[in-house]
Amino acid sequence: MDGWSFALWVAIFLVAVDFVIRVVSIIVIPRNRRPQTAMAWLLAIFFLPYIGILLFLVLGSRHLPKGRRDKQEEINRYILDTTEGMDQVSHEHPWPEWLEPIAALNRNLGAMPLVGGNDARLYPDYLESLQAMTDAVGKAKRYVHSEFYIMSLDETTAPYFDALEAAAARGVTVRVLLDHIASLRYPGYRRTIRRLKSMGVQWQLMLPFQPLRWKFQRLDLRNHRKLLVVDGLVAFTGSQNIIDSSYNKRSNKRRGLHWKDLMVRFEGPIVAGINALFVTDWYSETDELLTRETDPIREVRVKDRVGAQVVPSGPSFDGENNLRLFNSLLYAAQERIIICSPYFVPDESMLYAITTAAQSGLDVQLFVSEVGDQPVVYHAQRSYYEELLKSGVRIWLYRSPTVLHPKHFTIDEQVAVIGSSNMDMRSFSLNLEISVMVRGHSFVRELRMLEEDYRQNSRELHLDEWLARPFGAQVLDNVARLTSAVQ
Repeated sequence: MDGWSFALWVAIFLVAVDFVIRVVSIIVIPRNRRPQTAMAWLLAIFFLPYIGILLFLVLGSRHLPKGRRDKQEEINRYILDTTEGMDQVSHEHPWPEWLEPIAALNRNLGAMPLVGGNDARLYPDYLESLQAMTDAVGKAKRYVHSEFYIMSLDETTAPYFDALEAAAARGVTVRVLLDHIASLRYPGYRRTIRRLKSMGVQWQLMLPFQPLRWKFQRLDLRNHRKLLVVDGLVAFTGSQNIIDSSYNKRSNKRRGLHWKDLMVRFEGPIVAGINALFVTDWYSETDELLTRETDPIREVRVKDRVGAQVVPSGPSFDGENNLRLFNSLLYAAQERIIICSPYFVPDESMLYAITTAAQSGLDVQLFVSEVGDQPVVYHAQRSYYEELLKSGVRIWLYRSPTVLHPKHFTIDEQVAVIGSSNMDMRSFSLNLEISVMVRGHSFVRELRMLEEDYRQNSRELHLDEWLARPFGAQVLDNVARLTSAVQ
């Protein structure tokens, strides 16, 4: 066979493989996927068939390994059995009619009950919240459960590490979880691991990608939760990681970027629910089920007690628990919806819920950052502004160089949701998240005051200004939007 014939047969073979890839993709990819997600994958494969199919084989499934999903189901059954009859909350101040079905939805999806008798305190200052968590660890007598997406030893966080070490030295059981890939991405990872090894605490990487140890799954399935539980009496959760507010990156420091976060300190029955999430994740990583440290429900005596419900979500669940909760609340709103999300890339269902609320005459406001730290997500987020503004949503841009990182929203004067979950496809489908639904006028009032503080430090974006932005920026935003649905 001469060279020309060989080249011809190679070309025929490649064309045939290309054709097969496209046909098989049309059959396989749309199965059990959102249309927009399937379309994004198909576009990638049709434009770059060989690269696209390799990416799909690596990133195409959003499910964790079956063993981890089985553990989640086991924990869910345990939680349902041990919390039977605990769905008890105060009905002082009439409940909105729409709340009980949503609480039942959360219970069915995530197993956690809605419980009353809780105290909740907001910590909107980065250093103050870190100090409050450090102080809580310093008072621990039985155990400390610390779980954070990013955990890094630096000058700002050193006192927290010292408190964990001191607690272990006085006989307190200290368990630490940190996400492997997320923590690895930031300066000081090796220093952090050395410190953990020397502290006398029990620690594990979450969702480790260590192929040589047969520990691997899809790389971008991450545990994004942030929580701390001390003695089953006090719990913290929210948006803040254990790292300096600059995230220690040279590029951030050069731009002057720093993160503004929000944590909430809970006391009362909800602490047991937050601890149950730690127990779940510890079991997933170690095969050790901490049933002896699953605490009983404890009410607290405070003036303005609130009802609260933990809603876990992520690829260990069949459904997108957080997205279902968010959409249910958005459609239930009667007067006002105020959202704060650092990464706002909604799926079609959420976009319809938000724009429908605004077009119905509700006061709908969105707080996002004027500046972005993740270019693709930042531009994908901007691609939604035109549709939101045209529907009547008011958009507030928190002024640079602060990255507004809290993740919460309020519905009327009744209900709030706070936690680790962004309003984007990554948080809906790919990340393990914690959300806490809180029902209480006092809590919502505090968030309203915080929202006003955001407003004072933001500028409002108007439609005419947005439509006048450069054509190149519009193209970049819309191209980035195509990546948002790939999962």
